Amino acid sequence: MAWRFLGFLLCQLGGGLLGWWLGRESAALVGLVAGAFAWLAADSVRAAAVLRWLREGNQGAAPAMRGPWGEVADRVQRALRMRESQATDAQRRLQDFLAAIQQSPNGVVLLDAQGRIEWCNQTAADQFGFDLKRDLMQQVTNLIRDPSFTAYYHGSSHAREVVIPGSRSTPSLPVKLSLYLHPYGGGRRLLLSRDVTALEQAEVMRRDFVANVSHEIRTPLTVLAGFVETLQNLPLEANERIRYLDLMAQQARRMQTLVGDLLTLSRLEGSPLPGTGEWTPVALLLAQCEQDARALSVALGKSHELRFDRPAGHELAGAPGELASALLNLVSNAVRYTPAGGSIEVAWRMLPDGRGEFSVRDTGPGIAPEHIPRLTERFYRVDRSRSRETGGTGLGLAIVKHVAQRHGAELAIESRPGAGSTFAIRFPASRLRAGPSVSAAQTGTSAPPATESMAGQG
Repeated sequence: MAWRFLGFLLCQLGGGLLGWWLGRESAALVGLVAGAFAWLAADSVRAAAVLRWLREGNQGAAPAMRGPWGEVADRVQRALRMRESQATDAQRRLQDFLAAIQQSPNGVVLLDAQGRIEWCNQTAADQFGFDLKRDLMQQVTNLIRDPSFTAYYHGSSHAREVVIPGSRSTPSLPVKLSLYLHPYGGGRRLLLSRDVTALEQAEVMRRDFVANVSHEIRTPLTVLAGFVETLQNLPLEANERIRYLDLMAQQARRMQTLVGDLLTLSRLEGSPLPGTGEWTPVALLLAQCEQDARALSVALGKSHELRFDRPAGHELAGAPGELASALLNLVSNAVRYTPAGGSIEVAWRMLPDGRGEFSVRDTGPGIAPEHIPRLTERFYRVDRSRSRETGGTGLGLAIVKHVAQRHGAELAIESRPGAGSTFAIRFPASRLRAGPSVSAAQTGTSAPPATESMAGQG
């Protein structure tokens, strides 16, 4: 301000001196006034230039001038650039935040105070069937037409979740979504969605597992308790007592097999993955399968036609007991479910991509397509009465699936009602190698022990 006042005085002084030089005392006063007006005119021009620059909003071209108006223009320009930088940084952070939310596995929907969709990520669009362009600013209750969600949205408390079917849910493939509403600034709401299909299925499987185990153990226990009570209270002849004891032993073996299968599954799930340092000849595994399959066929009195391949010298890397258990389960299932006089073919072959395939083909009743995806579930049975007649526990294929997964293999199932079934385990090339040929004598005596002898049929 001092320089501004000094400039005004200098301008007046210059005008006064000019008037004195031109007209002595009479013109000096006029020169003083004229100098003041000249200073005001020049200052107004500079002020007008600054105002025009501010009105135009051209932040990159502040008027070049000196003095206070130049300083004002510079300060305003620096403030505008700082604000622009802050706005750009805030916009960048917002975009980064939205990009992070976009990658979230959970759905996120921003609702305004009237319940209209302001923004949502792709996950929410997929879960609810939203169109990211068409459905913006649409009422959310018009798009999510589930009565439980509508009641939840209009309710007074949102402390608990609500579970509704997803937009792609079907009776065969149900999809469940868990929804939460959270209020935030200005009456807006944040709708969070989470796919809980797997959790719901796990909970159902847990309940079914407990119920099935309880049922499978209660049935033989009831039979045993009845026989024990009979033996305690009735004078039985020797042959009747022997028959009752045989039935009791049969039920005890059934429970023992069930417990053994459950322990096998527990060990498979809790133990480290098998390495590739231990190799087992495939021929030895097939020899054990053949020996046990023929014994089981005779014990069941079915007289099957059994054909076993004699593979060339190949060896499998992994846990010998687990491998034997998985292969025996497939073979024993075929023996148990194939009617008397049917044929069962067990083979080993190398695939063109270097993998090895162990397959069991039977002429049994076959399996309907809707049952095949669930065959490896614990205690899942196509026909419960038939499974109990054959002595299965409903855990055999679950054991096979776990062993296959632990060895990097895949279980393939092909079946049609009335046309038999084919179960195959395809082992990766990394777990196969060429080995020495195995003689028939060796196959009869050197087979590796199974985790459970004929463990987990059915």
